[in-house]
Formats: sequence, C-alpha cells, structure tokens
Amino acid sequence: MSTERSPIITPSPQQSRLLRDTLGQFATGVTVITTRDSEGQPAGMTANSFNSVSLDPALVLWSIDRQSLGYEAFTTREHFAVHVLRADQQHVSNLFAGRGADKFGQIQWKEGPDGIPRLEECAAYFHCRRAQCIEGGDHTILLGEVLEFCAYGGEPLVFHRGRYRALAGE
Repeated sequence: MSTERSPIITPSPQQSRLLRDTLGQFATGVTVITTRDSEGQPAGMTANSFNSVSLDPALVLWSIDRQSLGYEAFTTREHFAVHVLRADQQHVSNLFAGRGADKFGQIQWKEGPDGIPRLEECAAYFHCRRAQCIEGGDHTILLGEVLEFCAYGGEPLVFHRGRYRALAGE
C-alpha cells in the first residue's frame, strides 16, 4: 500500500479533473434512477450519487448534473425510482449512462406505482416522491421520500477510481 500523498490543492476550475479523480477515491454503489418525462415516456439514467438521509421520515437523495438530458424530467416529475444494481449488471449501468439508445427496449422492466418504470432483477428498489430540489453548484440534489422499497439481495455493483470493482471475498 502506497503512503505517498499528493499536495493539498484548493479547488478551482483548472483543477476540476484532479478533484474528480480525488473524489473517485470514495467507492460507491451504482444505481439507475427512472421516471417519466413530460410526454409520459420512460426516462432513466445511471447515478452513483445515491445516499440515505433519514430513517424517520424515510428520505434518500441523489444528484443530477444540470446539463443532463434528463434534467427536466427528474426535477419536475413528482415520482422517481432508484434501482441499486447488482455486480452482474454493468451492462445496465453502461446502457443508462449513455445517450440516445432505446434504453428501455434493451432491458426487462415493468410499470411500477405512479407509472414509474421499475427495472427487474436489481439488488434493491426504492419508489420515491420528490420532496425537494436543492441547487448545488452544477448539480441539483433531489431529496426523495421513500414510499416503498424492496431488497432483492446479491452482491452490489461497485464503482471506484473510474472503474467497476468487485467486493473482496469474506
């Protein structure tokens, strides 16, 4: 294990890539967030900014880039679903991270509560009502009240230092 440390750096626009790389030292799970757009079409995107906030009331959050194609759908629709991906679902993460393709035509899903697309075969699922949108720099933080949830199990898909990773065996 390396003990070499980089110098302390003050964030600036010129240091954004280095900041991103440093933030990548924090391992995260990978989720796909779904909703419906203003025309009623399924919308979805990959996000690793998902986090729990409170158990009582049951609240979660995630953040979306203000330049994202799905920004309007996620910040104006009342409901969304969070799907925690399993380790064998890298293809789902990659599909929803991309632009343009018929994402929902390439996976199994069904209509969940409030018409929100519900992906099948994920590690966990949370159906949420948008409680608040909080401006946070170049992103908006979406706070969601959990209306229902389910844990299906399986090893989670993990993202660390710009790559998918596997959990170490027990």
